Amino acid sequence: MASQSRDLIVLGSGPGGYVAAIRAAQLGRQVAIVEREALGGVCLNWGCIPSKALLRSAQLFNDIKHASSFGFTTGEVSVDFKRIIERSREVATKLSGGVNYLMKKNKIEIISGNGVLEKGNKLVVTDSSKKSTTYDFKDIIISTGARPRPLPGIDVDGEVIHTSRTILEYKRLPKKMLIIGAGAIGVEFAYFFNSLGTQVTLVEMTDQILPVEDTEVAQTLEKVFTKNGMTVRVATAVEGLKRTGATVSASLKGKTSTEQWSGDACLIAIGIMPNTENLGLEKVGIETNRGFIKVDELLRTNLPHHFAIGDVAGGAALAHKASHEGIVAAEVAAGKSKHPMKYDNIPGCTYCQPQVASVGLTERAVKAKGIKYRVGKMPFSAIGKAIAIGEQDGFVKVIIDDEVGEVLGVHIIHAEATELISEAAIIRSHEGIAASVLDTIHPHPTLSEAVMEAMGLALGRPINF
Repeated sequence: MASQSRDLIVLGSGPGGYVAAIRAAQLGRQVAIVEREALGGVCLNWGCIPSKALLRSAQLFNDIKHASSFGFTTGEVSVDFKRIIERSREVATKLSGGVNYLMKKNKIEIISGNGVLEKGNKLVVTDSSKKSTTYDFKDIIISTGARPRPLPGIDVDGEVIHTSRTILEYKRLPKKMLIIGAGAIGVEFAYFFNSLGTQVTLVEMTDQILPVEDTEVAQTLEKVFTKNGMTVRVATAVEGLKRTGATVSASLKGKTSTEQWSGDACLIAIGIMPNTENLGLEKVGIETNRGFIKVDELLRTNLPHHFAIGDVAGGAALAHKASHEGIVAAEVAAGKSKHPMKYDNIPGCTYCQPQVASVGLTERAVKAKGIKYRVGKMPFSAIGKAIAIGEQDGFVKVIIDDEVGEVLGVHIIHAEATELISEAAIIRSHEGIAASVLDTIHPHPTLSEAVMEAMGLALGRPINF
């Protein structure tokens, strides 16, 4: 078996891995990135990017159907579902090529194959021809990501029963679909298929859709979904799921009743599981918790010179969280300034329509902590720009500390919520207070005025509401 040496190896090229590799290269490290599939990982190839391309198609279809309210007359519009899927794959392919360009630009070596750790700071990489090469390294950043969590006893066939990965290659628009799990992935696909005409039933085991979001926001989104013809069931378990030919059926068991469901497609979106099997973690002694690699606030594992970032390290399964962890890990490994991750200020985004975005504490979390607080809630129906563009549904909800006005949490539901949340994240990262937001001149007319107005409401200083 051939043996070679490398300074820093990044295992996995997702949004955490390739960002870590670039930052390490900027710091003067000689970097090699090991990838067994496609550059960009799940996010770029099978997650964030292609799914957003699909959601854009759904939004455009809805816009066309409502064009008359803006003064346009259109004829009948039909859906070419195969072409919608093809476009999403084209977008993913293009961006994967972009990551390849960034690797070349930063002189990062790309090693194709499957990596397994061995003692003594070694990684054995086996390529598609079964040839193995051992690499000695000074540091390694593990960024192998995660995959959809299966439903025990259920076979995903990619024809009738799907995960978020197989559904991205589905060429047929289903007539009736069951989506199990109403986190961000389930909610986004529910919106997508419902918009294109599929009869969607969305089921969530907890008491609200988008369980990590503010309850008021989640309840508002549920009302929108129901108004748009979707069936939503919360506090409901799915039992007896089975496929019979081209049909799938299940029992939906609520707190007080059970209903039978059958249709031609089912999407299982109940979370993720880490890609930690067969990495050699046990052999080298890296500690895990429920399969996820245990790390500290600087992304260090219990083993010196071994770091882990992104989904494989647990916590929120978000691309931007993984990317920032990659930067932190690369800088720590290079011996540069150590700024630990701040996990209490990571924005969450859900790209259905209306979009949902948040950062900081929910109102129920603030209550649980016993913090005295104030709430300001500004509806977009009172924002001039929102009315002008025909997107006046939704609101900005801010939660501030009652004593000094510290911004504890910001929650937005609106067509452009994910573009608006960054202001709130910056406010919190600079330990800003509500009064300072009011003292910042916001341009008019813009949607961002809603954030400022919500702060004013929380402080008892409303102007436009």
